[in-house]
Amino acid sequence: MLDILAFGAHADDVEIGMAATIRKYTALGYKVGICDLTQAELSSNGNVELRKQEAQVAAKVMGLTKRINLAMPDRGLHWREEYLEQITEVIRTYKPKFVFAPYREDRHPDHASCARLVQEAMFSAGIRKYMPHLPAHKATALYFYMINGFHKPSFCIDVSAHMEDKIRTLQAYKSQFLDGEVSTPLTDGYIESVIARDKLFGKEVGVAYAEGFMTSSVLLHDVLGGVQ
Repeated sequence: MLDILAFGAHADDVEIGMAATIRKYTALGYKVGICDLTQAELSSNGNVELRKQEAQVAAKVMGLTKRINLAMPDRGLHWREEYLEQITEVIRTYKPKFVFAPYREDRHPDHASCARLVQEAMFSAGIRKYMPHLPAHKATALYFYMINGFHKPSFCIDVSAHMEDKIRTLQAYKSQFLDGEVSTPLTDGYIESVIARDKLFGKEVGVAYAEGFMTSSVLLHDVLGGVQ
């Protein structure tokens, strides 16, 4: 069982959006897993084997309990029943308390597709008669992290103590951010832009660095007791 399960279309998606949050909670002893939907085989830089190696290095930095890759086709994350079933199976197998996915408003269509598939799978995972060979599971909540976009978050998490860890996870993807042979938006100061975004979110909430998240539903808030 996992406390947190984060989905991404490609290895490095989750790290861009919430690597510091993950490290914050793994450092406290919580069990966190990442499920990458594709092998990012169409990436302009690197290759499948190299991306796998980089993902495992990043996983160690974050202290992950589990990292899964479903090997769905890169740029082929269209709605298909078999994809919905695969993601549903992952959710039911690892029974996370909280699920995370990319925010739907992003320049890369695969990120939006990932968000839709995960949102539908999370709903389906709670339906007892859907894929009845696996026990149904209802996670507490689904939250969305940012990859390329800059949006007003529903809430932020203070990650000031773990920004260095986040930077290390991003640097693990040398083929994407540091040593790419082909010039892409990721090779042109991308890590610095992510750091700047997290610093701006931090300023909004009065800390050094924060990662921002969106919700799919309204949060219940107790003024004196905090978010419930």
